[in-house]
Amino acid sequence: MKDRNKKNMKYVGAHMSISGGVENAPERAHRIGAKAFAMFTKNQRQWLAHPYTADNIQLFKQRCQAYGYSAEHVLAHDSYLINLGSPDKDALEKSRLAFLDEMQRCEQLGLILLNFHPGSSLKKIADDECLRLISESINITLDKTKNVCAVIENTAGQGSNLGYSFEHLAYIIDGVEDKSRVGVCIDTCHTFAAGYDLKSENGFNETFEHFEDVVGFKYLRGMHMNDSKKGQGARVDRHEVLGKGELGIDTFKMIMNDERFDGIPLILETPDEDNWAEEIKMLYNL
Repeated sequence: MKDRNKKNMKYVGAHMSISGGVENAPERAHRIGAKAFAMFTKNQRQWLAHPYTADNIQLFKQRCQAYGYSAEHVLAHDSYLINLGSPDKDALEKSRLAFLDEMQRCEQLGLILLNFHPGSSLKKIADDECLRLISESINITLDKTKNVCAVIENTAGQGSNLGYSFEHLAYIIDGVEDKSRVGVCIDTCHTFAAGYDLKSENGFNETFEHFEDVVGFKYLRGMHMNDSKKGQGARVDRHEVLGKGELGIDTFKMIMNDERFDGIPLILETPDEDNWAEEIKMLYNL
């Protein structure tokens, strides 16, 4: 009964800094009243990073336990440099090695969710070929690791980035051999910017009915809770403070009152970090 009640709850948090060490993220999350959190496993703008020390790992695990953060409510995020669908052979190999390192870092910390942007064709290969390479990259990495789920984040569709349609996500998942270790993170800003109506009640319901039909809620492992600076279908990834963008507050009220979004990390990536504690409170008040 305890586990069931735990799943029937909303776990709202934010993307925390790992400045000074990954072990500082749980403490920072606790300070702002977060029930979940996201973090990079290392510097997101560098290919290489020092390995974790035994102290990093021990303190991270101790603090997660002390503040009540279980592994299913911590959404690790990989480096922005990684492109698992790269048309360039050397860049693809470099990305795959970096993705493996990210997965192994999650394993060391006892985490089970690694969120990543699927990849880009760079307009050099067909979309289908790029999506196939992404699935292949995931398979190679899952074969070399245990327990960690590869969580594909939908994109706004900027430039040649793929993953902006639910069909793209389904295509990637279809190519992954171990379906128990692949999932999806839906970013509200990206979804809206990609053309899906999350603003009106009818649009919200239709969008998530379509998501269920094409991908399936069984694959939903987390959400990024961001308003959008740009309008529906703009294909531009610009996050805004909740209620101050084109989406407005009603979208987030619908999410907070929909049991399909219970039990997963709901993560703020809005521009004003100093406002995160207030945004978390506001979401719970909805």
